[in-house]
Amino acid sequence: MLSRVANSLYWMNRYLERIENTARLIESQLHMLLDLPSMRKDPNAWKPLVDITGDNQYFTENIGRYKREEVIFFHTFDRNYPHSIISCVIAARENARSVREIISSEMWEKINNLYLSVAGPGASLKASKNPHKFYYDIKMACHLILGIAYSTMAHGEAWHFSELGRFLERADKTSRILDVKYFIILPRIDFVGSSLDSVQWTALLKSISSLEMYRKRFNLISSKNIVDFLIFDREFPRSILYCIRHAERAYFNINGTPFGVYDNDLARQFGKLMGKLNYSHIDEVMAIGLHQFLDEIQSDLNDVGETIHDNFFANKPVSELNQSGAQIQ
Repeated sequence: MLSRVANSLYWMNRYLERIENTARLIESQLHMLLDLPSMRKDPNAWKPLVDITGDNQYFTENIGRYKREEVIFFHTFDRNYPHSIISCVIAARENARSVREIISSEMWEKINNLYLSVAGPGASLKASKNPHKFYYDIKMACHLILGIAYSTMAHGEAWHFSELGRFLERADKTSRILDVKYFIILPRIDFVGSSLDSVQWTALLKSISSLEMYRKRFNLISSKNIVDFLIFDREFPRSILYCIRHAERAYFNINGTPFGVYDNDLARQFGKLMGKLNYSHIDEVMAIGLHQFLDEIQSDLNDVGETIHDNFFANKPVSELNQSGAQIQ
C-alpha cells in the first residue's frame, strides 16, 4: 500500500473519531446544564471544554471569554482552529476524497452528507436554534459512517490502518476527558453523595458514551469505579486499555509479524504501554495520582503517533531506504 493512501485512511478515521468525541462532549455539557440550572450563571461553566483541548492560549488570544456561544463556536465553526468540528470534517472529507478507490461509495456519500450538514449554509443557525439535535445528528452521522465502513470495506491492510487511527484517537480523547473532568469534580466532603455530585459524575460518563455500560457493571455511581472502568475495562470499547489493545493488534496485522513479537521501536512502545495498563491497579493509580498517570499515557500516545508517522508516512531519503534494505520502485 502507498504511504499516501495509508496516511489518508489513518487520518480520516482520526478526524472522524475527533468529530464524534467533540459533538458528544458539547451535547453532554448541554444536558448537564439542564440538570444543574444553578451552573448556568457560572462564567466558567464552559471552560472545562476548552481545558480538555489543551489549547487555552489559542482560545484566550482569539476568542476571549468562556461563554457558551464562544466555546461552541470555538469547538464547532472556527475554521482557523484545526481541531474544531468544521476543520476536522473538511480534513476527513479531503482524506476520503483522496482514497475513493479504497473506501466504498456509501461511505463517501455519508462523509459528504456530514460535510454539508456542518459546512453548508445555515449550519450555524441550526446549531444555535436547536443545539441538542444538531450535535446529536453529528454524533449519529459518525456512528453511521463507522458502521458502513465495517460492513462495506475489506478488512485488509486499509482497514487495519483505519482501526489504528480510530483507536489511538479514542484512547487519547478518553484520557483527556477523564483527566480534566475528574480534576473539576474531585470529591469534596460538602457534596459527596449529593444530587450535584451524582449529576456531574453522570455527565462525565455521558461525555464518553459509557453511562449505560457502567451502570450494568457497577450500578452505583462511584468516582473510583468510574476511573477504573474508563481506564482498565477490557470489554468496553471506549476504555483506554481496550483502545490501546486494539490499536496494537491493528499494528501487528499491518506489520505482518506474529502478535507479541516486539522486534522494533513501535512494537516495543506498544508493549510498554500495554504493560503499564495491564499491570497497574486502580488503587496504585489513585495513590500515585490520576493526573500523573494519565499524563504519562498521553505522552506515550504522542510518542506512538510520532513513530507511526516516521515508520509509515514520512518521506525518507533514498540513501536511508537503501541502508534499511527497502525496495525502491
